[in-house]
Amino acid sequence: MTATSTPATTDSPYASLAAPTTARRLLTAPTTGPLVALLLACAFFSLSTEQFLTGGNFSLIVQQVMVVGTLAIGQTLIILTAGIDLSCGAVMAFGSIVIAKMAAEGSLPPLVAIALGITVCGGFGLLNGLLVQKIPLPPFIVTLGMLNVAFALTHIYSEEQTVTNLPGPLTALGETFPLGHTDITYGSLVTIALFLLLAYALSSTGWGRHVYALGNSQEAARLNGIRTSRLTIGIYTVAGLLYGLAALLLISRTGVGDPQAGQTDNLDSITAVVLGGTSLFGGRGSVLGTFIGVLIVGVFRNGLQLMGVASIYQTLITGVLVILAVTVDQISRKKTR
Repeated sequence: MTATSTPATTDSPYASLAAPTTARRLLTAPTTGPLVALLLACAFFSLSTEQFLTGGNFSLIVQQVMVVGTLAIGQTLIILTAGIDLSCGAVMAFGSIVIAKMAAEGSLPPLVAIALGITVCGGFGLLNGLLVQKIPLPPFIVTLGMLNVAFALTHIYSEEQTVTNLPGPLTALGETFPLGHTDITYGSLVTIALFLLLAYALSSTGWGRHVYALGNSQEAARLNGIRTSRLTIGIYTVAGLLYGLAALLLISRTGVGDPQAGQTDNLDSITAVVLGGTSLFGGRGSVLGTFIGVLIVGVFRNGLQLMGVASIYQTLITGVLVILAVTVDQISRKKTR
């Protein structure tokens, strides 16, 4: 007597265990928690202050986070590979001084100055990638050292002076256009476009799949034919170019080249990435999550400011949020092992 197998049907009581429903996938998605946190924060501040829930205030929040948001895109790429970049804020500041001085005092056409500044930032990223991959050195040590190098070069090259009287093209992204009853800056649109572009690259291209594979296991990625060395160097270089774009957005927002700028933006970018659900251990996360994380930081700081909370308590609350986000990441990693 032979046994016959019965084909599984969608009516089987075990079908839901074999194939998770759409609702279950949404509930377990890494971005679900950050999105819920963002919505709860918006609801709380909407009830706490009348000024929060207005188009002008939301536009202001996006303007306030567009620089850190652009840095956080590059930071996301690096953290997805289980690395970290402590130098991003200092590199951005140096790039902004290069752009400002070359355009205002170096007699270069503004577009050439912008291209030069972005290229300089890309060079820092390239050097970071080479040191991490070719020697190799831990990303924490490399980027900590590069933070000091970029910080010193910024102050040496600027001679501790803020660069003013910038030509119009350098501040054009800080100009606004009306959308309904709200003024939107062109720089905000650039930041959103960068998020969309990198989100597509990570989710829908072979390069993006390789980034995740590298973060999960560099050795396994190498054995599967991925050129891990070239990929790592390329990721750090792309991140550096993004820091250059952040430098341009910084100039457009402030209207000057400030050597004191960006001193805590490296920590803010890491905060946004972690709050967005990207794992510090690599291989898990998304640029979309980082966008939500950036908005969480912006909403909390804006809402607390509207409530009259002192800035030191804003920093305290942000630190608590980061610790909670990393704790949740650790717990979820243990459950999936």
